[in-house]
Amino acid sequence: MKVFDAEAVRNGLPWPALVAALREMFVTGCESPPRPHYTIETADGPPATLLLMPAWRPGGPIGVKFVNVFPGNAARGLSAISAAYILSDGTTGAMLAQIDGGELTPRRTAAASVLAATFLARPDSATLTVFGTGNVAANLIEAYAALFPIEAVRVVGRDPERTRRFVQRFAHLPLCVEVGADPERAVAGADIVTAATLATAPIIPGAALSPGTHVDLVGGFRPDMREADDAVFERATFVAVDTREGALSEAGDLIQPLASGVLDMARIKVDLFELCRGTRAGRTDPAEITVFKSVGASLEDLAAASLLVQQNA
Repeated sequence: MKVFDAEAVRNGLPWPALVAALREMFVTGCESPPRPHYTIETADGPPATLLLMPAWRPGGPIGVKFVNVFPGNAARGLSAISAAYILSDGTTGAMLAQIDGGELTPRRTAAASVLAATFLARPDSATLTVFGTGNVAANLIEAYAALFPIEAVRVVGRDPERTRRFVQRFAHLPLCVEVGADPERAVAGADIVTAATLATAPIIPGAALSPGTHVDLVGGFRPDMREADDAVFERATFVAVDTREGALSEAGDLIQPLASGVLDMARIKVDLFELCRGTRAGRTDPAEITVFKSVGASLEDLAAASLLVQQNA
């Protein structure tokens, strides 16, 4: 069985190839049952979450990801997400690979967001605003910069010093990456606004969005988590999801405004399966505000893990 550490995952999954692999998986599909969530009480912090995410293709590879989400790790200076992925042969059941899930998860998550943005954001998008300073946020910056003509990035974080250190990580990129002054000014004029946080109260001010902005909501994966305020959905003409089943049962960003009447089901127009298969269209007006809400899907992990193993066969 091959073992892929974090560096091997980063080097083995270049952004264009990974986005293409995810698009192909959303076209062809696979068996991807709902993921069970288990709440884990902790001794000295907020509750943690254990996720199990299986996916397979008949006769093809079988994958399972084990994910621990510990929000209290932020205070420890540690990543909130720890994960491992096991890929098995679909014919014999033999274990093929053990993959660092802590790197696989943010990489495929960022790739899914950029895949959606190819349908929902303006192709000339040059200014990116990022809420969050974790590993997912870092991957989002790299992924968007790889597939869009991004020139400037504004980063909004809760801790000023952590945000400053995060921004310094991108000094090697031919981009202007800077600390966002405040949420309102950070989103004003942005072509794409993405959030990868564990927020339980809205942090994206919809009233400050400019016409034509694409909003990419990544972080919230429970009904009590939320990144976008009501104004985001009041102004958005187009709302898309990665998978309807997952997003509508897990995402507080959708569940809460649906419950309050701010959002209705008619405006949740499309999922990534329909976009990738060409059965539904994405953005049609350069001035409209679009929203993509992802909660992650095990088929994304399977696509990424399969690509990684194929390229290292």
